[in-house]
Amino acid sequence: MLAWTIYISFLGALAVMLLPKRFARGARVLALLAAVAGFAVSLMVFAKHPSGELVTVARTPWVPSLGVEYHLAADGVSLTLLLLTGVVAICGVLFSWNIEHRAREFFAFYLALIGGVYGVFLSFDLLLLFAFYEIAIVPKYFLIAIWGSTRREYAAMKLALYSFVGSAMVLIGLVAAYVVAGAKTMDLAQLAQFPFSIHFQMWAFPMMFVGFGILAGLWPFHTWAPTGHVAAPTAASMLLAGVVMKLGAYGCLRVAMMLFPRGLDPWGFHVLGFGSWRDVFALLALVGIVYGAMVALVQRDFKFVIGYSSISHMGFVLLGLMTLQQIGVDGAVLQMFSHGVLAGLLFAVVGRMVYDRTHTRDLSELERMHLSKVIPFAAGTFVLGSMASIGLPGFSGFVAELQILIGAWRAFPVFAIVAGLGIVIGIAYTWRAMQKAFFGKSDRGAAAPVSQLPAITIPERLGAAILMGASVVIGLYPQVLLRVIVPALRSPLFEGLWRGSSR
Repeated sequence: MLAWTIYISFLGALAVMLLPKRFARGARVLALLAAVAGFAVSLMVFAKHPSGELVTVARTPWVPSLGVEYHLAADGVSLTLLLLTGVVAICGVLFSWNIEHRAREFFAFYLALIGGVYGVFLSFDLLLLFAFYEIAIVPKYFLIAIWGSTRREYAAMKLALYSFVGSAMVLIGLVAAYVVAGAKTMDLAQLAQFPFSIHFQMWAFPMMFVGFGILAGLWPFHTWAPTGHVAAPTAASMLLAGVVMKLGAYGCLRVAMMLFPRGLDPWGFHVLGFGSWRDVFALLALVGIVYGAMVALVQRDFKFVIGYSSISHMGFVLLGLMTLQQIGVDGAVLQMFSHGVLAGLLFAVVGRMVYDRTHTRDLSELERMHLSKVIPFAAGTFVLGSMASIGLPGFSGFVAELQILIGAWRAFPVFAIVAGLGIVIGIAYTWRAMQKAFFGKSDRGAAAPVSQLPAITIPERLGAAILMGASVVIGLYPQVLLRVIVPALRSPLFEGLWRGSSR
């Protein structure tokens, strides 16, 4: 049944393209129906499989001569990210209800991107996963290049180039694993049980991890992300931060760490204080946390603040993975969901509620408009979303980051302290952006009377309520997701990872 999340998305894209050009409203309605249907399918399966164990969705030969299958399956990690994709997909359509320029093409590319994302999270054949991974790259290029704003062509090309470089590294690792394992299968579960030599894993793991990590915003390969977020239209920004960056983190966990767990073993020597790839990538994640927060602190462009904050929060995901502690990795997966809904919410506020109405993202200009009185719903939503993002108890960010910090304390006590500093800086840049954008001093001499800004629409209110509600539900009762995440990570698929972490 989960396979229909993919089929509905691609069929929806085709149906939108078949509409007459003048039917912009019809394109929006079809896109919304497809997004709701995909989420409904994910939710029904999530409710029916509370154990989080691996279930086969579809399996049939695809390229028999190469041992390649059309193999779709899902466990608790996949189900969590499928739910995230469905939620963000629905809200992205709601926040794009004002799209009139080439609406058919916009929503067709949007649904094609969603279909590719669903495909990645469901694929258990490596070639199939790679195919869906590439499918997701093409639509995001066009969404930014055609409907974007600031330096959109540059941002779209930079994002595509970074993505393709990462894909090339992933492909090399996949082909190497396939050949070394006997060139008989690309089934992820079977390859996870194959005894790859330690020497092979020592070079295959970092290549694969960096290849996927580029899309996850791994420092110093992160520079495509803020540029892409700022240039992208609102829905594309929500997808980039909400689900596309999660493709990279998911690949790091599902492919790099699951296939090559011995690549995280100690080298047996030290170079500049580093004794394993685990140390190296934990440090890069930590740098991403602090660097992203510090750069966000000095930005003048409102959207750049949120863009760099995404780098910081994705750093927590990667740090959680590198703890190799059950609680840390659990927290990393939960942080993927939390950051997905909260980053989507913040980009929606900045891009749709503020920029589309004021036509500026400059914090010094917004400071003179006193937007808290003009569009109070946007101000209230941003305040709540920001508090959730920096880890206020009662929201999903608190539970996720707390688990990561506990895991980091057990594995890297000093890193945990520095990561805590990143949270403090996060409070500072969040407070600064909130104060300047919504609660600044009023300027009666402003060129444009801000009292005439359009009111927040019903689709925008509904989208904000869905995203905030998702964060509150997980914040108050994280067991909703942890009950499927924990068993999935304790399954035999990850046995090699935990066995290696105990050495």
